[in-house]
Amino acid sequence: MLAGVRAVRGLLRGASALRVLPQIRSETTTSETKPTVRPGNTVLQNQLSAFGEYVAEILPKYVQQVQVTCFGELEIMIHPDGVIPVLTFLRDHTNAQFKNMADLTAVDIPTRENRFEIVYNLLSLQFNSRIRVKTYTDELTPLESIVSVHKAANWYEREVWDMFGVFFANHPD
Repeated sequence: MLAGVRAVRGLLRGASALRVLPQIRSETTTSETKPTVRPGNTVLQNQLSAFGEYVAEILPKYVQQVQVTCFGELEIMIHPDGVIPVLTFLRDHTNAQFKNMADLTAVDIPTRENRFEIVYNLLSLQFNSRIRVKTYTDELTPLESIVSVHKAANWYEREVWDMFGVFFANHPD
């Protein structure tokens, strides 16, 4: 009787009566939980692949490799001399419009002859897509600064120089 009175008082105060009553768990085996996996989108894969091939046809002097990653992102590997032309093309072309530079970083792979891989991550708000442009350099060869193309690269290039020692030619700082 006392437990019933306490439960009613708890309800009146806004508390849940489930604290007093035992919780019953239903045991159902109708379906097992499966991990959430993003389904493959072959249409998107084909569109990204076609755009990558288009960029390679337009800029064959600079584009060395094009691939679509397992996460559905386009990666373009370019020659170090093509940093300015390729990023300008991707920013200004009407079918690309990668006007935002999300990130610029470097990867140090000491076993390679050109041990530094410079990675530019770009975003197109117009087409809601991302692209990753990669190039390479060694300890002594400077890359052309892209501050003239993307103002946001100013700080990122200084960080890459501070952390990896990669030189950027014609950097404003």
